[in-house]
Amino acid sequence: MLRSITNCYAHSKTSILLDVTKYLDDLKQKVERINQDIAMAQNSTCYNGYLVQLKVAAQDKGFLIKVFNARCCGGLLVFVLKAFEELGLEVFQARVSCSENFLLEAVGIKGENNQIA
Repeated sequence: MLRSITNCYAHSKTSILLDVTKYLDDLKQKVERINQDIAMAQNSTCYNGYLVQLKVAAQDKGFLIKVFNARCCGGLLVFVLKAFEELGLEVFQARVSCSENFLLEAVGIKGENNQIA
């Protein structure tokens, strides 16, 4: 039965067991590669799998931005900060939590070239 599973043509029990051991090692490596691929796919698509909530509220001299995601994703903070920079927003106070979920509360103003009216 082991010969049929592993496509082994050996006749001695020792050779069959060696082929089975090699077959199992190959399967283990394939499973590890699949798990790595899944982990990478989850990291790259983590924004698509969970709804990111965004709230913006005007304040006296600026704004308050809250970003929430039910899952903590690697790189999300960097992504948000780059978006702030591209929009010309200057953050002067922020609080971030990345333990089980992602929460960013930032207080800021528009950059000097983009003053709030």
